Amino acid sequence: MNYMNQKRSCRQRTGYKKLHPGQYEPTSILASKSMTVAGRESPITMDPVDFEIEPGAPVQEDINYTQGYLRQQIGRYVKVEFLIGTNMLVDREGTLIDVGISYIILREPETDDLVLADIYSIKFVRIYY
Repeated sequence: MNYMNQKRSCRQRTGYKKLHPGQYEPTSILASKSMTVAGRESPITMDPVDFEIEPGAPVQEDINYTQGYLRQQIGRYVKVEFLIGTNMLVDREGTLIDVGISYIILREPETDDLVLADIYSIKFVRIYY
């Protein structure tokens, strides 16, 4: 078999096979039960590909991201400084309760209230050990 014939036989041919009036089934060379490769008949198995699904968002799991690092500090007492506007810093202290993709939750020590804060305005976090 010369190169051009080999190249043509490797191309995937697609079309539709008519089953019943109004019903069609896609057909291709890969959907057949066997295929001729180098002059030999060989079966083709079309097993479904099993992709592993990641357990969570990489931003929340990877410590190279702020959210991932802060998630490891849940339960610790922290002091967080936020930039409000262009030149005003506001700080909040409390126990770090939860970290989401775009927020953190602190439990204030005096009142036991929960404070939800925007993670993207955080400038500094002091973690007390």
